[in-house]
Formats: sequence, structure tokens, C-alpha cells
Amino acid sequence: MPTDLFRRPPTRREFLTLGTGVFVALAMPWSLRRRVPLMRRSFPLMGTVAEVQVAHRDPRVAADAIDAALRTLQHVERTMTRFRVDSDIGRANVGASVDGVAVSAETALVVHAALDWASASDGRFDPAIGAASELWSMLDRHEPPPVREVARLAGRQLWRQVDLDVRGGTARLRHGDPSLHLDLGAIAKGYGIDQATAALRARGIAHAIVTVGGDLFALGTAPDGDPWQVGIRDPHRPGALAGQLAVTDRAVATSGDYERFFEWRGTRYHHLLDPETAAPRRSSTHSMTVLGSSAMHADAAATATFGLPREAAERLARRMLPDAEMIPLA
Repeated sequence: MPTDLFRRPPTRREFLTLGTGVFVALAMPWSLRRRVPLMRRSFPLMGTVAEVQVAHRDPRVAADAIDAALRTLQHVERTMTRFRVDSDIGRANVGASVDGVAVSAETALVVHAALDWASASDGRFDPAIGAASELWSMLDRHEPPPVREVARLAGRQLWRQVDLDVRGGTARLRHGDPSLHLDLGAIAKGYGIDQATAALRARGIAHAIVTVGGDLFALGTAPDGDPWQVGIRDPHRPGALAGQLAVTDRAVATSGDYERFFEWRGTRYHHLLDPETAAPRRSSTHSMTVLGSSAMHADAAATATFGLPREAAERLARRMLPDAEMIPLA
């Protein structure tokens, strides 16, 4: 259901679809596109689709800026993914239970932010539940895992066993617990978007949108001076929109139970796990959208607050992102 932050849903002609993400960035008028070209490039990243859109009169400047943003996003993926054993997170999951593992300053910053979110949310957001994420892999599973395997990961507050030395740049996982795997999937995309946006700014870009799956940052205004128009997909109707947002210099992140899921015996099992149960979080809403000044914190907030009533979600999100606005969709 649209909320007071939404404008009317656009018509089919007004928007451009964007891969498999939960957003669409609405098209500029044809007359404006002729004066200020909109260059866009899509590519697979972090298990989803990323897209960089840049509006600039000089196509060479736009292309160079998009290349820089792409390199930034790919660097974050190489460094922070749990799917590569040579990434910071992959090496930590293999060897950090012994003496600790050296990680980059960027990874240390993101892990530190993730642990802050875990503390603020009392574990609703837990960056150390990678083992549960692996158990519930939505790409490989068509029925729930055995109850006993889920139960051994439930309610563990695993984030409390992560030691991070930000100054020394090391991460250590205590006690050699094989259940403790770092997973930055709910915060690293947002960090990458923030850094890619910074790369665009450094190259003189004033009008752009960087999107990775369910997260984006709208840089500046649209070239005509009005806010960018961003449509949020309807949780119930694939290809339809629930409404649109007017966004300027602002991040938007959405977590929903319709992005990655399987159905078994009439129940939908989605990828948004509850650390308390180590199973998909039960929720009366199907998505949570968060707007704010930081894509990294909006990304984490959308995951941490999914399933909470709006007022409780706002209280939690604003502990870490004071300008957060929330849009739950039932």
C-alpha cells in the first residue's frame, strides 16, 4: 500500500525497468535527454544487478565516471564477499578463529558499522550469521533445511563473538566456533554505493543514480533541477509499482520477502533471516524501504527493521541514521 511519501504510480511508458532490482529509475523527458544525454550501464554484481546512470553533456566524462564507479563497486565485492576464499571476509571465515586475520581499512569500517547495528538492534541485525545464510541458500534449496540444523544456529547472538581491531586492521572470531561466519551482504552493497557515488562526485558528476539490487543513491537532482523520480516495485505484482518517490541527494534501500525465496507446502521462505530463529523472519509486511543520507546505513536499516511496526522501525533506524524515513508495504 502506498504511503504519504509516495506520489502516484507512473504509467508503463514513464519508467525504465532495471534488471531484477526492486527499484526503477524513471525516464527523463525526451526533450531533456536530447540536451543532456543519460548514459547507463548495467552489470552483474553481488548476486544481483548493478546499474550506474550518469547525466552529463560530455559523453567521455560520463563514460570515465561510470568506469570509476564500476571499479569501486567491483573492489568492494572482491574485498567483502563471503563467496570468495581470498576476500577479507572469506579469509576471516577460514582463519580468523586462530590468531585473527588482517583486513583492509574499508572492510574494518564496514564490519565496525555492522557490529554497531547489531548492538543497536539487540541482534536483529547480525553480521555473523553467515552459516545460517549458507544453510538457507535460496539458490539451491526448494524445501526448508532439517529443524535440528536450524535450531543449532538460533538465538546465538553470534555477533558478540566477533573481535575487531579497527586501528590494527584485524578481525578475530572467538572460540573457533564453526557456526560463526561473517556475512556483510546486508550492509556492503550500501557501502559500495556510497563509495561509487563518491567516485562520481570526484569526477565532477552532479546528476546520477547508482543502484545495486534493492539499494540506490540518487546524486543531486535530475538535470532539469527537479528531484529524481524513483519507483518502488509492488510486492504483490511483478513488474508493477506501488508508487514513486521524489529523491535528491538521498539513499533509498528496500528489503522484501519477494526478492529471493522459495515456496514449500503453501509457505514462502525468503532470504531475510531472523537471527533469533535462524529462519526467515515472520512479518505482516512484505517490504521495508528506508530513505536517508547514507546508503550503507539505509541498507542495514532495511534489513534490521523488516518485520517491525512502523513506529518501532523508525526508532531503531534513527539510532544509527537520524534522518531515516520508513515505508513499510503490507
